[in-house]
Amino acid sequence: MALQKPKARYEQVADQLRDAIKRGKYRPGEMLPSQPTLAREYGLAQTSIGRAIALLKREGLVRVEDGRGAVVLEVPTVKRTRRANYQGSGGSFAEEMRRAGLEPHTQLDPVKEIVPPPEIADYLQIGNERVMVRKRRMYADGRPMQLATSYIPMSIAGTLDIAVPDTGPTGMFKRLSARGHRATRFVETIEVRSARTNEVEFFNIAEAAPVLEVVRITYNQNDTPIETAVNVFPASQWKLSYEWTVNV
Repeated sequence: MALQKPKARYEQVADQLRDAIKRGKYRPGEMLPSQPTLAREYGLAQTSIGRAIALLKREGLVRVEDGRGAVVLEVPTVKRTRRANYQGSGGSFAEEMRRAGLEPHTQLDPVKEIVPPPEIADYLQIGNERVMVRKRRMYADGRPMQLATSYIPMSIAGTLDIAVPDTGPTGMFKRLSARGHRATRFVETIEVRSARTNEVEFFNIAEAAPVLEVVRITYNQNDTPIETAVNVFPASQWKLSYEWTVNV
């Protein structure tokens, strides 16, 4: 196959293989051609083909199995929609998964009271105050899709009982409102970074693969932070969509 300068040849091989995967030439669960086969097709050394495969692995498109080669992974893409005129029933994880034709499932860790990490304390403007933490591992059709951790100051939550029985964000906001803390404003900060060790293990992605970290801070009617939620997604599986209404 023809390759063009000046782009590195292994990057061009990765581009062509990536395109073939997205077009369905190589489907989830199928093997890519062996490195010797690809080396002959492209007229390159196997080391260059190996670098191309390594790129696809870092992007989460393939898994490399010893003795077999590169296996194409199933990478469902989900749109995460946020609207500026939020009315208390925004796009939940379950809704987003079902819109994508996937069946959602969530595992919840036991709710705990902890001393928050310094950056969470800064977001919540609470100094050394303890917080309630809820950690969720979220799946779609059995595939890990999202890690979500929510922090609420104990002065706002009152007791850990507020999280029982389990509820999603909308239900929690109703419970907080009943305790005098009505959610009135949200701020989200989005960062693309390399996956950490626990994220690599949970999502089954390559080391240093890109993930999206979305930090949402919720404020009450007094403009006091009442919750910080940290959501982490594999970057290859998600699209972010934001919508605003405009009154002119």
